[in-house]
Amino acid sequence: MRILKKPLVTEKMSALNKRGIYGLIVDDRANKYQIQKEIERFYGVTVHKINTMRYAGKPITRHTKSCVIKGKRPSYKKVLITLKAGDVIDFYGNF
Repeated sequence: MRILKKPLVTEKMSALNKRGIYGLIVDDRANKYQIQKEIERFYGVTVHKINTMRYAGKPITRHTKSCVIKGKRPSYKKVLITLKAGDVIDFYGNF
């Protein structure tokens, strides 16, 4: 199971990054302990605190010439991670 899906790169998250708080989208089935171990292994940092949020998929409707198409966006789990003082995650660095 791949726990970490993608980092959140928004203006609000960039402002929080300066205070040592980072946001990620993770697998819905992962718990805080699994997320912490994966982040510490993948990025090589020490996690101080984790906050998780679950978002339900929103309904979407699209009107076309022939009919109305209804569907739903996928649900996801967002994580805010507070790192130990002095640790930094560089999402923009070259791999």
